[in-house]
Amino acid sequence: MSKLAEYKALEAQIEEQRKRLEALKNDTSLKQEIEFETKLRSLLGEYGMSLRDVINMLDPESGNKRQSAAPVAKTTRRERAVKRYKNPHNGEVVETKGGNHKTLKAWKQEHGASEVESWLE
Repeated sequence: MSKLAEYKALEAQIEEQRKRLEALKNDTSLKQEIEFETKLRSLLGEYGMSLRDVINMLDPESGNKRQSAAPVAKTTRRERAVKRYKNPHNGEVVETKGGNHKTLKAWKQEHGASEVESWLE
């Protein structure tokens, strides 16, 4: 994108944002919320309280819910089954719980994975 096109796009975005800001400034519900927040904060300051204090007074259980969350029981993974492969060419046997076995990898490279899987006993 050229710098001129980028500049024009940014100007259009700024103008759109200005229009939205003006619409919000004239919104009566926003004015009411701002007035409420201002009065609430001054009242809290007058009594030396914080929002957290007010929440704890109105709902004492809210603070306990987060702190006393029960620890999640850890589930144990099922142990992998031992697989036993027997090479029909030389009679060699390999027992493994996973596919990361040196001899098994060599067989798969030499004979192909699908053929080696057929040797599973």
